[in-house]
Amino acid sequence: MASKLHQLQTKAVQASQFVAKHGTSYYKQLLEQNKQYIVQPPTVEKCQELSKQLLYTRLASIPGRYESFWKELEGVKHIWRNRQDLKVEDLGIAALFGLELYAWFCVGEIAGRGFTFTGYYV
Repeated sequence: MASKLHQLQTKAVQASQFVAKHGTSYYKQLLEQNKQYIVQPPTVEKCQELSKQLLYTRLASIPGRYESFWKELEGVKHIWRNRQDLKVEDLGIAALFGLELYAWFCVGEIAGRGFTFTGYYV
């Protein structure tokens, strides 16, 4: 176990050295590749304007999302009413989807506890 820990520490040191050596070039390359998304001049006022645009754009999208929700709900109701016509494959897919949702719930709970399995940090 101690040798595994030493190997892990060695790899972590190598990774941090690599990031220290190549991090700035990666950062510059990333900015260069995505310069079309950078707003000039980068002022506080422009940042506030963009955040307001994002907020109100999201608010404006709520009615469309509301309609989509009710359409999806009607589809689920229709499937539930005709559940005797479902095939085994459809039921298997639904079961796997439910299992995936439960797994993501468990992951969220663990992350919310600070990645502990036994309880919360106080």
